[in-house]
Amino acid sequence: MPKITIFDEKLGREKTVAMTLECLTEKMTVREIILARIFQEVSDYNRNLEARGEKGALNLLVTPTNVERELNSSITNGARKKPKQHLKVNWEEQYQLACDAFERNGFFVIIGDTQAEGIDDSFAVEIDTEISFVKLTPLIGG
Repeated sequence: MPKITIFDEKLGREKTVAMTLECLTEKMTVREIILARIFQEVSDYNRNLEARGEKGALNLLVTPTNVERELNSSITNGARKKPKQHLKVNWEEQYQLACDAFERNGFFVIIGDTQAEGIDDSFAVEIDTEISFVKLTPLIGG
């Protein structure tokens, strides 16, 4: 069964493995790989939410909405406190945010050695396909 390895990259830094996924299809679109990634990472985060006891690091492709961040915040008036409850992150909202970010060039996707141009570009899934999500860092002041 083909395996996709997904990497996170920031320009000027070493790439890191974000996750691996087994794939049941021979072809995928960029939209489908974004969906698979978001669904997996949000599922992992939500599944571990209660086990952690406190929020811990939120390492998702895109940042949750302001409402989710506020409701999940463990800081009040500058003092850290144990939150009363944690709300789960909504994968569908995260997926839409990620698709919007891709289309606005908030990050780009490299499949093998080729940069994906459009969200509906398709690619062949082969044994050990490598996909990099390259996050762009906004420049200060512009």
